[in-house]
Amino acid sequence: MVNYGLKNRVALITGANNPQGIGAATALAFAREGAKVVLVYKKVFRPFDKNKTDKNGIDRYYEANAGNADTVESKLKEMNADYILLERDISNEDAVKEIYSTVMERYGRIDILVNNAAVDDENGFDTIEKITKNVIDDTFAVNVRGSILMIREMIHHRKDYGRIINISTDASQIFAGQITYGASKATLEALTRSIALEVAQYGITVNCVAPGPTQTGWIDADLEESVLPLIPMGKLIQPEDIAETILFLASEQARMLTGQVIKVSGGHAL
Repeated sequence: MVNYGLKNRVALITGANNPQGIGAATALAFAREGAKVVLVYKKVFRPFDKNKTDKNGIDRYYEANAGNADTVESKLKEMNADYILLERDISNEDAVKEIYSTVMERYGRIDILVNNAAVDDENGFDTIEKITKNVIDDTFAVNVRGSILMIREMIHHRKDYGRIINISTDASQIFAGQITYGASKATLEALTRSIALEVAQYGITVNCVAPGPTQTGWIDADLEESVLPLIPMGKLIQPEDIAETILFLASEQARMLTGQVIKVSGGHAL
């Protein structure tokens, strides 16, 4: 086992209510390493068929994102983890300040930020012919503004250790069919590099993980069959694959690694 040196570190992870998601897997991974974890989430309500949530697919995914973090919390309790669970909207500046106030009051420090929360458009309006103002505003409000606000407060509350890990997508540079979502993630990658240069003087690293097709509950059997030929390693990425990469980036071993975008994609979208 790798010793990441994360015992008693405080890790804040956004987008953590989907029990099959990257945020949940990351929270559990940090807890396994003895870190204190802060889980932030916002319920996103989209129509789904309850009769189809027993298997992977869009209905299971929508149900998970509309729910609270009870399943994740129960697993943390089983691990005797030290955690905080907060339902907050990171696109709201006051909510972000409240998140950090709560963390500082409880733990007195914040060491690691994982910007995992993101939204996209599910109605097919994220193309250049159909795009609407609301899709643009809503997507950038969370994926960009929310991430920046979370990073700013992290810097303001820094102590003697700092790791910031942003979550992008391996298709950010060319994402036809989801142009605003892709653009928001490409923006996050650009911010990763720029902010890394600004905060290097404090010993804080800023990196980005860009997952390939990851089974967070949304990929049904038909979609998996069509996607697998595009992944050279021949299998879907699992949330745990992303979480283990995040653990390394958060560790002391990664102290000189900053401003990087790391694709965890099995060779997809290289």
